[in-house]
Amino acid sequence: MGLNKLVVYYLFILIFFSFIHVNLFAKEKKNIDVSKTIIEHISDSHEWNIVGEENFSLPIFLWDNGLEFFFSSQFSHGKVVKGKYGNYKMFKEKIYKTDSIGNLYMDSKGYPKNDKPLDFSITKNVVSIFISFILLCFIFIKMGKSYENNQIKWSLGIFLEFLILFIRDEIVIPNIGEKKYKIYFPFLLTIFFFILINNLIGMLPGFPNVTGNISITFVLSIITFIITYIKANKSYWKHTFWMPNVPIGIKLLLAPIEFLGIFIRPLTLCIRLFANITAGHIVILSFICLIFIFKSFFIAGFSIIFGFFISLLEIMVSFLQAFIFTTLSALLIGITVKNYECKMK
Repeated sequence: MGLNKLVVYYLFILIFFSFIHVNLFAKEKKNIDVSKTIIEHISDSHEWNIVGEENFSLPIFLWDNGLEFFFSSQFSHGKVVKGKYGNYKMFKEKIYKTDSIGNLYMDSKGYPKNDKPLDFSITKNVVSIFISFILLCFIFIKMGKSYENNQIKWSLGIFLEFLILFIRDEIVIPNIGEKKYKIYFPFLLTIFFFILINNLIGMLPGFPNVTGNISITFVLSIITFIITYIKANKSYWKHTFWMPNVPIGIKLLLAPIEFLGIFIRPLTLCIRLFANITAGHIVILSFICLIFIFKSFFIAGFSIIFGFFISLLEIMVSFLQAFIFTTLSALLIGITVKNYECKMK
């Protein structure tokens, strides 16, 4: 399949699913709470609703003095589910321990004070991650088999090869250096394509926005943090906490700031990716919700057209955010592994 055809198919699927989603959404929602609707669509959940009213029930694994197994449909409509080790009830996608009646004891902010079992459930975000993993494996295995005499014949593979070489030559080597870049290159490629494919999958109506979940972006940032500082050389730590040729008073002032910077830099990766992807989804959903607020043919046309153009913009943002996260990760790694040769005069 050529790259141009693949792009056309993706846009067709995006438009097709958007119209189906809007049509079914209109039948279900006559009077809607916009903020609640948007939050439900961008949040993770134990059920997966793609179109219509039917939900795919996902498995729930709990640990509460032993392993408990249920399906999410058992918790629907606020039902109390009896397990081997206790009774459980779901409230706002969180599962709490309760009595046989299902009493939840709320605090002043409206959150249950009941104990929570350890939740290892397979949510729709987890399913989407498995889907992206399978797609990436399929694409790159096929890409590897498409080489003949060191030349690739697959159009999508040619585009991916360009991306890989671009990441290597324009991001990884300039930031990390030719001597050490091969150690970190596989990780940076993996994180780039993982973010990219989940950004693109998350744009399809009904599919979860994995990279718009701060828990996912936080884990990616933690992985970057560990890889960045586990190989940091002595020169880096010396220049971080006890800068040479700097007055002692200034050193004592800068050392705590630099220490905080170690944790703040990876945290900014997490927030930047989460905020940009979530913002795009909120804008698109806001345009769709305008249809049901004003109930006007003119507004419906305006919302669909502008929603589609925002979706096209989101495709660019999907690539851009994957590029930014990879670039900043390479920069952080490069700062810690390169030898400092600072000579202050």
